[in-house]
Amino acid sequence: MLGISDLRFLTALSTAPSLAAAARDLGVTPPAVSQRLALLEDRLRLRLVERGRGPLRLTAEGGYLVDRAQHILDNVDSLAEDMAVRAGRIEGPLHVIAPFGFGRLHVAPMLARFAAEHPSLRPTLRLSEDPVGAMNDGLWDVLIHVGRLPDLRITQRKLAPNRRLLVASADYAERVGLPQSPEEVAAHRIGVVRENRADATLWPLAGPDGIEMNLRVQPVYACNDGEVLRAWALEGFGIVERSEWSVSADLRTGRLVRVLPDWSLPDADIVALLNPRAVRSLRIDKFVEQLESGIGAPPMF
Repeated sequence: MLGISDLRFLTALSTAPSLAAAARDLGVTPPAVSQRLALLEDRLRLRLVERGRGPLRLTAEGGYLVDRAQHILDNVDSLAEDMAVRAGRIEGPLHVIAPFGFGRLHVAPMLARFAAEHPSLRPTLRLSEDPVGAMNDGLWDVLIHVGRLPDLRITQRKLAPNRRLLVASADYAERVGLPQSPEEVAAHRIGVVRENRADATLWPLAGPDGIEMNLRVQPVYACNDGEVLRAWALEGFGIVERSEWSVSADLRTGRLVRVLPDWSLPDADIVALLNPRAVRSLRIDKFVEQLESGIGAPPMF
């Protein structure tokens, strides 16, 4: 006979790239995972996972069992959520994925406050340089993304508008001067952030009178963390492209100044994606509501 814990164990295996990764997700040792899997297979008299090198693969029987298990677990979780809603409780696991800079500065504090308000919540925050890519690797309920998205058939909630800006430090502007046209950018030191699969060296610009152009830049320095790039810009290293939420305070105080203010880059709105496989729960809806009210529009400069 299979129990709920067995079904959860099998579904965890099905989403992991290896038994070792499944062990990390489950918080146990790899030998413990192998032993439990062997016991399940002996009990069912079926092989559920292919043995051998390479990524973890389910057998046909294992895939069938996981599909049935997911349906059962969804019903069990839905029932538990319904009862929690009836009781007005916000509890259980909440898995959130966010980009490094925005996640560390904004999502992490809001998730901590949300968890403090609801002590029965069990939050997990995973920071990634490629949140959209991370959605295919492991459990998640809410994914925060900054920037334009591919065509995903996933529920999206816009949390806040967000412009992309070209900036440099006031010291750099005084020492070197600033370009007055896109063509003059090539004479300057450029820094880029490489935090996802986008081409960081291509800047699509829209200028006065509807002029549009794709500016190819040659970066002198780069990093996969946008906040490091912002810090380098503040040190006077050169011109960088950053989100409005990241540099609005620096622009207000004059530590950074805008470069080519008459030209604009495509907006990079902040959105929340909701996992279509996750049971829609009160904790997910309330957390997204807190994100909407907590992030808001960046202050003007």
